[in-house]
Amino acid sequence: MENVRMLSTLGLMGAMRSLSSAYETATGVRIDADFAPTLALLKRLRDGEAADLVILTREGLDEMIGEGRVVSGSAADLARSFVGIAVRAGQAHPDIATASALRNTLLAARSVAYSRLGASGVYFARLIAQMGIAAEINAKATIVEQGFTAERLVSGEADLAVQQISELKQVEGIEVVGPVPHDLQTPAVFSAGRMANAEHADAADRLLRYLASPEVVPMLRQSGLEP
Repeated sequence: MENVRMLSTLGLMGAMRSLSSAYETATGVRIDADFAPTLALLKRLRDGEAADLVILTREGLDEMIGEGRVVSGSAADLARSFVGIAVRAGQAHPDIATASALRNTLLAARSVAYSRLGASGVYFARLIAQMGIAAEINAKATIVEQGFTAERLVSGEADLAVQQISELKQVEGIEVVGPVPHDLQTPAVFSAGRMANAEHADAADRLLRYLASPEVVPMLRQSGLEP
């Protein structure tokens, strides 16, 4: 069986899980996928890790194209992802509908879990600084180095978790309250590209075309992404 090695940002983990088995059945090509935050993937690629295909934030992919690691003509935008807020299942859903409601909700939280390396964490750090509440939130924040912030809701370490909605949805036992108000955020765009030194270039191109096709739209939506 042919293998395609893919490195993907965490935001697409849920969608890729559903897609991989369907793709394997249809084509006989196995997707060997590894998921990590974009910044961690960029470091691994710069350190020489081999892959056929990468899915990164658009900015990350553009950096890789600029460095000649990804073939520029192969780049395809797959999905948009909004940052959201989650609580443990069964908890009351706080008001996050407006900037001031969100600010009050964050200040009232016992602890807010957010990620240090992911795009959502970088965004959230900037947001609380703009709101003038960075010192208060960080004094009680639960910082997650890598992985899913919503796991800290289940363990009881935090009562709010902030991450891409598609990443929050990976965790059982939580509920997504909703996205941070859209006027406060620029959605992350996840884009795929073929590595310049891909071992299985043809298979990578075929997988890229499939990922950018209308067929996968329902699976993207289900996992909390906007095509």
